[in-house]
Amino acid sequence: MDEPNIFKALKDASKLKDLLRGTGAMQQKLEQLKEELGRKTVEAESGAGAVRAMANGRMEILRVQLDQPLIASLAGEGTDQDQDMIEELIAGAVNAALNKARQMIGQELRRSLGGLDIPGLGDLFNAGA
Repeated sequence: MDEPNIFKALKDASKLKDLLRGTGAMQQKLEQLKEELGRKTVEAESGAGAVRAMANGRMEILRVQLDQPLIASLAGEGTDQDQDMIEELIAGAVNAALNKARQMIGQELRRSLGGLDIPGLGDLFNAGA
């Protein structure tokens, strides 16, 4: 059985009080988290793998890969529709990679806060997802 919300809120308030006591340490911890997130990557694809995008925890796109058949269609006499489709696939892969990066950031932030449930924390990184 789940515990009543009031007890959960009291536990979270206690955790927050402990966190506020060590704001300097928390700032240092957040800086370390930022560095860790910069080294972590996520990948996403669109068009059944025709376009792949890689992003890091700083929300930077590190790489976009196109598969050979897609590249061949670009080199041929592609139509405006082909170009539109390819651009949509690239945007889809990039958006999917950024969404995964937002999810990763939220998970890492929650982990680094020791499971503290801060209302709206997930929304901070999942805007537009």
